[in-house]
Amino acid sequence: MLPYIGSGPYCFSNSLGMALGAGAPSPSLLEVLTGSPFGFQLLEGVLPFFDPFGWDPEAGLDAAIELLGYSCERSDGDDAAEALDRLRAAADRGPVLVGPVDMGLLLHQPGSGGATGADHYVVVLTVDADTVVFHDPHGHPYATLPTAEFLQAWQAEEISYIERTFVLRTSFVRRREVTADAALRASLPGAVAWLGVRGDREVPPGSLPNEQGLEVLADRITSGELDPEIREMMEKFAVRVGARRLSDASVALAYAGYAEPARLLGDQARLLGGLQYPLVTGDDTALAAGLRRLAPTYDEVHAALSKAVDAQAGA
Repeated sequence: MLPYIGSGPYCFSNSLGMALGAGAPSPSLLEVLTGSPFGFQLLEGVLPFFDPFGWDPEAGLDAAIELLGYSCERSDGDDAAEALDRLRAAADRGPVLVGPVDMGLLLHQPGSGGATGADHYVVVLTVDADTVVFHDPHGHPYATLPTAEFLQAWQAEEISYIERTFVLRTSFVRRREVTADAALRASLPGAVAWLGVRGDREVPPGSLPNEQGLEVLADRITSGELDPEIREMMEKFAVRVGARRLSDASVALAYAGYAEPARLLGDQARLLGGLQYPLVTGDDTALAAGLRRLAPTYDEVHAALSKAVDAQAGA
């Protein structure tokens, strides 16, 4: 199993690694600990995301922080002036994990300039009277924005999975020593739960999980009904981040000795990664066929991982 090493949109895992500092696991393992590789969801029957039904980065960050034995202070609020005061005070104590922010309003990035609803996370380093300095894991160390422009992005009005805006996490403290291997093993019951879709998860109306969602998406592609903006989102983000998540999960589980789940996750990674070419070139017949091949594999991973977790519990 050859690990993937390279660029990719791992903003919250990269940001968490920076915030935790020395001794933090790799972003690849952090991503697995968030639970993101273990499922697919078609939000509102329209938006495809290769992460679990009912999952979002906020839930994923909370899970990874807890699994690694850390605690932190999380705060939010709707008042911009108060948020800036919180951010300035937190940055005086150390790095601050900030997000979600609206990526389209991060004006240091080429092509930005308008709210898009694309979520992103950064690590704020300093805040002075009129400038915020931060590490943007999307390729921009020591980025700067005027405070007013940073606040506009941080308000994240187009991002639906947060109830209150201006979310930050600070004061990361290690409460107990946890090895990376122990954290991974402790995360697996959660991965099984994500794969086993439950009806009590809060999701927008019309959302569909795993095989159901992929079949609907494939039908939409076959009938020529895929919205051009959604196709662009799949080309630029969804497929490549989904394939990397699956690849990282496969490698992590293989190293930990979970051979069968690792093999199946690797198969998923190859299936999904192989769809980038037909997606970009407009070969919708191949794209839909690949999604349909991927669709039943989530139940296979769920069964194999459930068996492995049960065996671990009984050992």
